[in-house]
Amino acid sequence: MSTTPITWFEIGADRPEEAERFYGELFGWTFEEEGAAGGGSYRVTGAGGDTGIGGAIRALDGTSPNYAVFYAEVPDVSEMCRRAEAAGGKVLVAARTTPSGLTLAHLLDPAGNRLGVFTSPPGQAGA
Repeated sequence: MSTTPITWFEIGADRPEEAERFYGELFGWTFEEEGAAGGGSYRVTGAGGDTGIGGAIRALDGTSPNYAVFYAEVPDVSEMCRRAEAAGGKVLVAARTTPSGLTLAHLLDPAGNRLGVFTSPPGQAGA
């Protein structure tokens, strides 16, 4: 059994209101605007309740393609980037640390699927 849990998802959408409405109607999810670095919209949901994972819808500017990505919580993001490349993947977004202390990176698997890895800020678990 793996010790690397999937604990977060993110949906990038050029029409975030539409995505929020869709997931709300489909699954009953509710969202709360938290904002994002750079002033963009980042709408967070506790979609999984007590048994699932949380996530968010990130507003895109229309120049980036829409996407859905899951995040694995790891002890060392830079090490995961090195391991992904050694396994035939690519680093799409290099490891970076947010002002809150969360470190994350986006990877691409050999089949072209996007995935994220993150380490929580010190003293916090989960995204």
